[in-house]
Amino acid sequence: MKKRMILPLIVILLFTIIASACDNDASNNATSNSNQGAAADTTSTGAAQEETTDTITYQSETGPVEIPAKPERIVALSNGPNILSMDVTPVGVDEWTAANPLFKDKLKDVAIVTDSDPESIAALNPDLIIAGSTAKNLEQLAKIAPTIVYTWGKLDYLDQQLEIGKVLNKEAEAQAWIDDFTKRAGDIGNEIKAKYGDNVKVSTIEIFEKEVFVMGDHWARGTEALYQAMKLNMPEQVKNDTLQEGYHSLSLEVLPEYMGDFVVVSRDMTRDNEIMKSTIWSNIPAVQNKHVIELETKAVTYSDPTTLEYVLNIFKEAFLGESK
Repeated sequence: MKKRMILPLIVILLFTIIASACDNDASNNATSNSNQGAAADTTSTGAAQEETTDTITYQSETGPVEIPAKPERIVALSNGPNILSMDVTPVGVDEWTAANPLFKDKLKDVAIVTDSDPESIAALNPDLIIAGSTAKNLEQLAKIAPTIVYTWGKLDYLDQQLEIGKVLNKEAEAQAWIDDFTKRAGDIGNEIKAKYGDNVKVSTIEIFEKEVFVMGDHWARGTEALYQAMKLNMPEQVKNDTLQEGYHSLSLEVLPEYMGDFVVVSRDMTRDNEIMKSTIWSNIPAVQNKHVIELETKAVTYSDPTTLEYVLNIFKEAFLGESK
């Protein structure tokens, strides 16, 4: 009788142990599967995040362009100096940038490219191309790599640098330079006015062989620094005649009518110039007062930070007798 009672009890106990073990296994498997699923989700999310940070959508003037978040192989058909000023060296630049003495050292191993030869650009394996709006073969270039287009002069010199900062993932650095340069140049302008009077006038001209051009307030050659950042004045005649195109061609006979108290002259410094040897030139009051500031044209045809710092230092020394 006791044996009969013991046997059912043993069977019941065994069933209880087996059931408990099965429950634990099921629970452990569920937990394991849950953890694996969470890990997979995390991995998936991480991959998605990594993918999204590989590129950014840049709002260019022609519409949104998907570009590398950190471009490493840039072909700069335009705005090369803006890029170089942010310590980024392109793999290819236009011939004008390559000829600029301010960037000679940085560009010694960089290819010179042209928009008329897309094949040579493709050979550089660029991950980004920056071009002017008038460049040739823009559609073909866009097939080689994401291509950003800028219209020269559409943005002012500060906004242009900020846009390049966005492209290079260096927007904060670009803004920091803008704030610093604007303040320093403004302070120098105030010192110049304190020394020569609030109404001191400055003319900026470029002499090219036998031609003379007078510049407005946004035509490189230091004009952005002089008139926008330093807030110096230009003669009224210059302001009126450069308003439309940004510059104005002059004959030698009318040149004195466009001259201010100071004259900034952009020219090829390696050559003698007939205009600057003429009687008309020598009779200009600014010339007689030795208020002529000469710039090498090849070095001042852009409005990037490097060029602007270069001309600001020249202006500071010429107007105030000080330099860095």
